[in-house]
Amino acid sequence: MKKLLLVAILAVAGFAAVVAQPRAIGLNIGYGLDVSYQHSIGESNMIDLSVNIPAFAGIGATATYDWVNPFGTQIPWNNKGEWNWSLGAGAGLGIYGFQAPQFYVGAVGHVGVSYDFWFPLQLSVDWRPNVGIVTGPLGGGNGGSYDDGWGMPAKAAPAGSGVAFNASGLYTGITIGVRYLF
Repeated sequence: MKKLLLVAILAVAGFAAVVAQPRAIGLNIGYGLDVSYQHSIGESNMIDLSVNIPAFAGIGATATYDWVNPFGTQIPWNNKGEWNWSLGAGAGLGIYGFQAPQFYVGAVGHVGVSYDFWFPLQLSVDWRPNVGIVTGPLGGGNGGSYDDGWGMPAKAAPAGSGVAFNASGLYTGITIGVRYLF
């Protein structure tokens, strides 16, 4: 009985610690649409989880671990609100194209600048490069090279392998974000 009481107390304390951390939920608009959730971990770290709709032609998910104001630097022109910048890394996966789906998985980076207003709103500009492997029916008649339809350089697949390196994510990850802080 004592062990059960101890486990219950630890569970309630853990839940209270998670709920007490600052969080944000919102949208990023760029090469498609992202719905993102940010959860602070301490003073200067956060987890960013996103569900993406790249070019409105697929669905994906990313998760990054971000450092807020890394290296102890602050943006110096804080007035009524607060400026921050973040740097992070993580992973992403998803499906692009619904008629001939291409599956991708890879590494995700995150560099962002945000302004937190004195009321619960945050505006941000983010770059989330997403590079990795793409599989599925690759571009028609181009010797196994991946062709995303935008002319982005994602090449180097052996002919007939059905696998390519997706470098187009370097160019498509710039977004403008609006989030509600709670």
